Amino acid sequence: MSKRDLGKIFVTGSDGFIGSHLVENLVERGFEVTALCQYNSFGKYGWLDELTQKICPKNLNLILGDIRDPFHMKKIIKGHDTVFHLAALIAIPYSYVAPQSYFETNVLGTLNIMEACLDSGVVSRFIHTSTSEVYGSAQFVPITENHPLQGQSPYSASKIGADMAVESYFRSMSLPSVILRPFNTYGPRQSMRAVIPTIIAQVLSGKSEIKLGNLTATRDFNYVIDTVEAFIALAHCNNDSILGQSFNTGTGQEISIEDLAKLISKVTDKKFSIITEDERKRPEKSEVERLISDPTKLFQATGWKSKFSLEEGIFQLTHWMKNREEYLKENIRYYV
Repeated sequence: MSKRDLGKIFVTGSDGFIGSHLVENLVERGFEVTALCQYNSFGKYGWLDELTQKICPKNLNLILGDIRDPFHMKKIIKGHDTVFHLAALIAIPYSYVAPQSYFETNVLGTLNIMEACLDSGVVSRFIHTSTSEVYGSAQFVPITENHPLQGQSPYSASKIGADMAVESYFRSMSLPSVILRPFNTYGPRQSMRAVIPTIIAQVLSGKSEIKLGNLTATRDFNYVIDTVEAFIALAHCNNDSILGQSFNTGTGQEISIEDLAKLISKVTDKKFSIITEDERKRPEKSEVERLISDPTKLFQATGWKSKFSLEEGIFQLTHWMKNREEYLKENIRYYV
């Protein structure tokens, strides 16, 4: 099947972990990309600062803004054909502290982007970023897109709200939308509050005791490059039957946090003991014990499947972090 032409592309959340990788990939492929980054008083573009350090690529337009501003979104989305919506508040622990900000950004922000897409009149594909957290504790595994949605944290509840808003705009407003649900993405540029970079950072800092939370929970870890390829595969898919649907992206394999730590020990060739800290655990009813994807639907629609093994991905991330001494020093005091 022929690939759909992406046309002019707009990406929200471009300054973040996955968003910056997506923008970088699209720019390298020669697409004309507008990258929306969170406004800040320093005029910084997050991880995209590295891409534009010497000279900004001619096919990249950087914009600072906030998805909570509907007027600005309508102005800057005009003229774009494909919209990738990744901007969101994602830190689960902070969602317990400031839940309203999550609903304002993740639900109302998504509403603003969708309204801007409709107002533009030319957006032919809107790809919304969901999360495996919307499934909550697994009622069956592997988790398919038919699994019930369960709000077990304010973060997951806000993402469920956003997903339902997208579904409603497809049904009632004919917004040509698709929902991608990445399972646990990891890789270079990820925040150190995430479990894999947290463990690696502690190892690289010379610690012989690694501090972790729940060791029995299992996750399906997908390397960031594979996640990016899933976004692009959905954008290129020329079959409109995917519109209005949700798609999981993951490896289809699970690993416990304890076994993950052992694997990192093997990859880094560093031995350490593990200390569990209660403050690193979620509230009991909020903890999601198992997340294992069934990515069959995405494969059948686009041919996508993960290529990086967990061991290879950990090796790549470790190598990246070893060469980022300033990044380690700056962040380790906050997250480790």
